[in-house]
Amino acid sequence: MVKRWLLIILAALSLAGCGYNDFQRLDEASKSAWSEVLNQYQRRADLVPNIVATVKGEANFEQETLTKVIEARAKATSIQVTPETLNNPEAFNKFQQAQGELSGALSRLMVVAEQYPNLKANQAFRDLRVTLEGTENRITVARNRYIQTVQEYNVLARSFPTNLTAKVFSYDPKPNFTVQNEAQISTPPSVDFSAPKK
Repeated sequence: MVKRWLLIILAALSLAGCGYNDFQRLDEASKSAWSEVLNQYQRRADLVPNIVATVKGEANFEQETLTKVIEARAKATSIQVTPETLNNPEAFNKFQQAQGELSGALSRLMVVAEQYPNLKANQAFRDLRVTLEGTENRITVARNRYIQTVQEYNVLARSFPTNLTAKVFSYDPKPNFTVQNEAQISTPPSVDFSAPKK
């Protein structure tokens, strides 16, 4: 009877030391952080129809810019995201690209809107713009939390001896957010201070 209890205690201690519980904790933390990212992306997607409706009221607004925003929103919201997406780098990347396209389309829309004084003076548009900026900040915070939890999980999955537990229980490293235009942003901008000739 004493041997049996000793074996149970030894098994429990070895499981605790192998990182199994840490994998469970960090897996749940990453799922929770991911849910918050999705929540903020949905908040942004819900703002888009109101922004588009407000901008459509402006005479002669660039139709191509509006169309790109509408298409980007449709693409971003059509991708089905599940907790399994966190373990599928291809699906994760596809989702990330769609969200990046929506971010880019909204940025272009805001830049173009600057050229329309009536739109800039429209209180509803100004309120939506402030809400969108706040939502973009929330997305950044949520993504940063997700990045941290995934980093902790991936370090655990790759470190010895917990990497052995990861192999036994198939705890593969999770994909993380990347910079969409990495090659473009790594190129220094060209700056020309020469004055134009008259």
